[in-house]
Amino acid sequence: MVRIIAAFVVENYQHPSKGVYVNKVEKHDGLWSIVLAGGEGERLRPFVERWLGRHRPKQYCAFVGTRSMLQHTLDRADRLAYPECKVTVVARSHRQAGWATPGGVASGIVVAQPGNCDTAAGIFLPLAYVRARDPHATVVIYPSDHFVYPEERFVESVRSAVQAAEKIKDRLVLLAASPDSADPELGWILPGARLNGSNGRDVRAVEAFIEKPRVEVARRAMTSGALWNTLVLAAKADLLWSLGWRYLPEMMPLFDRLSAAIGTEEEDDAMVRVYGRMPSRNFSSDLLARATDQAAVIELSGVLWNDWGKSERIVDSLRRIGRAPVFSLKHLSGRPTSETGEEDLLKAER
Repeated sequence: MVRIIAAFVVENYQHPSKGVYVNKVEKHDGLWSIVLAGGEGERLRPFVERWLGRHRPKQYCAFVGTRSMLQHTLDRADRLAYPECKVTVVARSHRQAGWATPGGVASGIVVAQPGNCDTAAGIFLPLAYVRARDPHATVVIYPSDHFVYPEERFVESVRSAVQAAEKIKDRLVLLAASPDSADPELGWILPGARLNGSNGRDVRAVEAFIEKPRVEVARRAMTSGALWNTLVLAAKADLLWSLGWRYLPEMMPLFDRLSAAIGTEEEDDAMVRVYGRMPSRNFSSDLLARATDQAAVIELSGVLWNDWGKSERIVDSLRRIGRAPVFSLKHLSGRPTSETGEEDLLKAER
């Protein structure tokens, strides 16, 4: 099976239609979470292999504390949407790995993609499962390999993005971080005119998306007030689907065929057939960059964000918040040390 329905168990939990839920956390009806966890973490592979003595995609690593990056992301998502209203997309190979089991993924729907066809397919695959259950849903897309701190402020920013997406239904609402360097390996958003706000937050149109520019272009973007694109976004599911048809017409008929098979005995075979013909398309460059007129942006306020694609970024972020990593700094460079890596692996999994 390429689809897993994982059990949803929370002590004393009741769905709102049946009573009050645990901790009285305010959930958002009609909201679904899409968690992207299908990457292989190639940029961090040399560091992780030195540390653990084997490869493990970074979203399954606990670089600090005891929770993996994926677990952090799932927990954040569940603070706004009901845990069963969540679709997590993973690589098929991850399902057989010991580090990809609960509590890595403990609720909702887990979809294993047969192959990596870049980020557009990685987003529209789980979106097909959301639409099969709630075609008029609002969705939040969460990459599972990003660092945010403090989490409470980040969650409130996501809530504001959801409110804006439901108020301005013809726009995707992205969260963007204030840059502290002209990093050419990140995507950038140049904000435009102000739009109607959400809960007091400043919502702005998007003047341009700048995807992984040259250093000098990144410097000009930073000087011009551009922000780092976190790729965390809120949108109506039907808007995202229509944008897919507008900008990715060679891909969407395949997902329509899969959608028709979801929940039937043909689902797994349809998944394999569809991915056998799936083109490789990038969500940022092939869709977002062409859809600036249907995008909006909210700047993260008081939140430290980073894409942990380099070990140096991990150390820098943890240094800023006064936390020590679970790995030794000697693993930042040098030859693989299998024995020491296994010790650190056990330490990280406690």
